[in-house]
Amino acid sequence: MPLTGSDLLAIVKALPDASKSDLVRAAGYVSTRTDGSERLNYTAFYEALLEAKGVSLESGGGKSKGPGGRSLSYVTKVQFNGNLLVGKAYTAILDLKPGDEFEIKLGRKQIRLIPMGGVEEED
Repeated sequence: MPLTGSDLLAIVKALPDASKSDLVRAAGYVSTRTDGSERLNYTAFYEALLEAKGVSLESGGGKSKGPGGRSLSYVTKVQFNGNLLVGKAYTAILDLKPGDEFEIKLGRKQIRLIPMGGVEEED
């Protein structure tokens, strides 16, 4: 069971010289892939760390709301012309502006958008 709250803060403080991956492991944010290899869940770790420090990334106690108050599904599909659409509600949440540029990183069955000049987070 992954650590949360004061337990998570305590382990981070107890290991000041640990690498990011060692911190994630020590806090229990590890899962096993279907091939048996280890997957470190950095996003869940950082979200729990922020929550433990009193910073909530979620508004309204759950899913974000789009225009008209609809809950965002965080799901999209490839359109008939091959384009992949990310809607305005999502770009607004991330405070993206027209002209913002991203590097496209292709992984095994994933697409990652890295802001130009930004720092890529380990996964």
